Amino acid sequence: MAPTTTAAKAKMPSLAGRLQSEVERLIQRNLKGLEYLASPAPIVGAMPKTVLHRRGTLSLYHYHALVQEVYRVPILFVMAPTNKAFIFDLAPDQSLVEYLLKRGHDLYVIDWNAPVRAEAHLALEDYALDFIPDCVRRVQQDSGVEDVTVVGYCAGGLLATIYASLHADGPLKNLVCFTTPVDFSKMELFRKMTGPSQLDVDRLVDSDGIIPSQVVVNSFNMLRPAGDIAGQVRLWDNLWNDQYVKSFRRMERWVAETLPLPGGYFRQTTTQLLKKNALYEGTLKVGGRLVDLSKIKVPLLSVVAQHDHIVPPDCARPLVERVASRDKEEVMLPGGHVSIVAGPNAIKRMWPKLDQWLEERST
Repeated sequence: MAPTTTAAKAKMPSLAGRLQSEVERLIQRNLKGLEYLASPAPIVGAMPKTVLHRRGTLSLYHYHALVQEVYRVPILFVMAPTNKAFIFDLAPDQSLVEYLLKRGHDLYVIDWNAPVRAEAHLALEDYALDFIPDCVRRVQQDSGVEDVTVVGYCAGGLLATIYASLHADGPLKNLVCFTTPVDFSKMELFRKMTGPSQLDVDRLVDSDGIIPSQVVVNSFNMLRPAGDIAGQVRLWDNLWNDQYVKSFRRMERWVAETLPLPGGYFRQTTTQLLKKNALYEGTLKVGGRLVDLSKIKVPLLSVVAQHDHIVPPDCARPLVERVASRDKEEVMLPGGHVSIVAGPNAIKRMWPKLDQWLEERST
């Protein structure tokens, strides 16, 4: 037998060390996996707040101030009807709400509850001509300030934009939209999924009146078929990283709490927006009134996510082009549909930009 060389001897301890490290990591991963499965759902949305108003699917919250002096103009956040608003308030130091409160902003948030069957008729008219105006009035009364800034995320931005168009005389002070769809022809996969050969919208709505949350989740999952698998692989690779696991679980909870939708809203958005592209074409009517984006003249900030697979940049970019505001800005930031609002990328880029923009227009 050939004698073992000096180089080979040097490699053997190194190889043994790596092997031992991998074994220990595997054991730790398995233990962490059991811990993950047994642990309760993570706490989210913990910033102190008061329920200002609640009726049916609508909840309006006012967050408690964290500093002595606040900006004069209050801010009303509008969440998309498909999701809970705790995406704005995931955890300490990972909360957009906390960040803005510490910067001196006065925050109110429209959050949604699962609609009951009696609310199956709810449509764009109810959101843009009833819910949002009602909440704006309550914010005015509670704050004692006439002006209100409205911030909308995704479909919440869509509703806020429709509201702004149909309330051109105010009391809207500023409009901020995150990843807000306008040109629905660019949402090609969504359009295919809701085509006549794929989905009978009327039959689905008429069968129960409420669109189950799983239908909503499946629609989003179809945009990225491998997304769940890739997410689980990344979780497996990072099980010993407690911070990663906590962040993953918060996002997992947010997705798991996706809301069912009123059939009226689903039917209207599918037929009028996805199929007819009525908002972009200038033919959308809400409550018998034409939604004309050129009626919007208030300061506008539109935040677009460069890698958004739900609302692609080309879908969101026409918003700034169509409004008549003299003070308008579009910001294209790296990130996806969710990471543009929550997570390290948002903390580093979007949150400071939002605060800076609001600061100059909130006095």
